[in-house]
Order: sequence, then C-alpha cells, then structure tokens
Amino acid sequence: MNFLAHIYLSFGDGPTSVGNFIADNIRGRKYLHLPPDLQKGILLHRAIDTFTDGHPVPKRSSKRLHANYGHYSRVIVDLYYDHFLAKNWTSYSAEPLESFVANFYALLEEHHALLPERVQYMLPIMKAENWLYNYGNLNGMAQVLRGMNRRTGGRSKMDLAIRDLREHYTDFETDFTDFFQELVIFSQQKYFDLKND
Repeated sequence: MNFLAHIYLSFGDGPTSVGNFIADNIRGRKYLHLPPDLQKGILLHRAIDTFTDGHPVPKRSSKRLHANYGHYSRVIVDLYYDHFLAKNWTSYSAEPLESFVANFYALLEEHHALLPERVQYMLPIMKAENWLYNYGNLNGMAQVLRGMNRRTGGRSKMDLAIRDLREHYTDFETDFTDFFQELVIFSQQKYFDLKND
C-alpha cells in the first residue's frame, strides 16, 4: 500500500500514523530511538506490507502490469490503490479527505525533527503538490507517476502507467475494493495487538 492507505490504516492515532508514514525510510532496527507510538507505526507498516505482498488480489493486479513494468508493477499497484481509496474516500471515512490530509500535513510538521532526512526533504514538495489529496483524480495520478518515473531516471516507464489505469479501470477498482476490506480487518487487529503489547 502507498502513503494514503498507510496513514488511513493508523485509525486516527497521530503518532502511529507518522511512524506508519516514515517506515519505508527506516531500515532494520534503526527505529528504536523513536518514541514508542512511532515505533508501533513502523511495525504496523511492515505488517501491512507483508500482508499485502502475500495476498492474491494485489498479485492479480500486479500481473496485469508486469509485462510492461517488471518489478515496478507492485509500486504502481500501490499507487493505483491509493487512487481508489481517495476517490471512494466517503465510503471509508466520515472526515472529508481535504481536512484529513491537511491535519496529517500539520502532524508531520509537529514531528518534523523526528522525520528521516529524506522525508524532511520530500515534505515541502508533497505539500505543495498535495499528493495525498490529488491521488483521487486521474490528473493527480498522472503527475505522481511522472514524478516516480523521474526518480528512476526514466527506467521504470511509470509515467505510461496512467494508460493502463484508464484501460483496466474497473478491474483495478474491483481488486482494490475486494482487497481493502480484508486489509482493514487485518490492520485493525494488528494495531490493537501493538497498542496492547
């Protein structure tokens, strides 16, 4: 799953959502200096990724893309799934997406000193382009995919993946809906277990 899903799957717990958000930038056990709730967010993120990587539905989504994008297909699926979460946000949250995103950006600023250097560098760009909110529209997705392609030096061709999203839109949305219901249940249980450790 990508940024928006990981934040959402922190269930309104601010520090845990920060940990969940930064987890990809922290290797191994290099999180033990962080406050306990951020540590729990990192562990929750890793559990979500493991569940997702082993689940047949994201694998099915990824298989549609593999011929064109190779190992980048999983990253693209994560982005697609964030698109469908943002697009269908009112089905998952009573809080409007715009305020959810604004509150999270504010939370990141509050924890700025604890963010990995790479995240500190990325945050102003992320806010200026409002990635989390713009996942919900196809123009925003196209911009994110172009940015991801630039980050790979053009090797991934991820900028072309907006075409695949349009072409197989209903199939990807069905995959997301089927999978996300299971992921929410899994994540709620994992969150509960971590908080009660």
